[in-house]
Amino acid sequence: MDTTTIFQHGTLGLLVPGLFDGTITAGELLTHGDTGIGTLDGLNGEVIILGGHAYQAREDGQIREIQPEETLPFASVHFEKPDISAQLAAITQTDFEQQVVHDYRLTNVFAAIRVDGTFAKVKARVAPRQEPPYKTLVAATATQPEFTGEHVDGTIIGYYAPHLFQGATVGGFHLHFLSKDHQLGGHLLEFEVEQATLKVQHFADFHVHLPIDNEAYLQEQFDNETIDHAINKAER
Repeated sequence: MDTTTIFQHGTLGLLVPGLFDGTITAGELLTHGDTGIGTLDGLNGEVIILGGHAYQAREDGQIREIQPEETLPFASVHFEKPDISAQLAAITQTDFEQQVVHDYRLTNVFAAIRVDGTFAKVKARVAPRQEPPYKTLVAATATQPEFTGEHVDGTIIGYYAPHLFQGATVGGFHLHFLSKDHQLGGHLLEFEVEQATLKVQHFADFHVHLPIDNEAYLQEQFDNETIDHAINKAER
């Protein structure tokens, strides 16, 4: 079990022009990590992977466990072995992100971020399922259902990546949420910690696995400027 590498299937950049077809099964993905985030075939919701189980936060607000044969166009996973643990209390998302980058020297480092505890406020969104022919990422996520909760017990999971790697992934923080009772989940837009435990895992290795058997991927002409703009618009 390799605990030193983030394994990522696909790139966030390939979602930008609308390459939403799943190109790896959940079963195969989980052989590369027991914790992580992603999206399902057709950009169908938000994926949260915890303890070797993959969950889908759906656009109707429901949470369900993903089956091994289901496919994903993009996901990042790792085997969890945090090298830092710290207690958090009464901190907003903005202050949290600034503090974590500063305290754990993440500016130029890949890291997994996990926060377990009680959250005074959580606001998440869920990408709506798309059907072929696919729209671009910006068009597909122009309207997204949002879900909120107060005094919620749950887990934030995701990654920090150096901004140099924007396009391959999200430069900066990319965080998803799953409540303990599986009633709330999605891509985090805003949160405030009430009382929680932070775990940070640093990585020297970032392994990108590309869908080279997918004809649409092989034919696509990617544009870095378009990708950067679209990620900032769709993911922030």
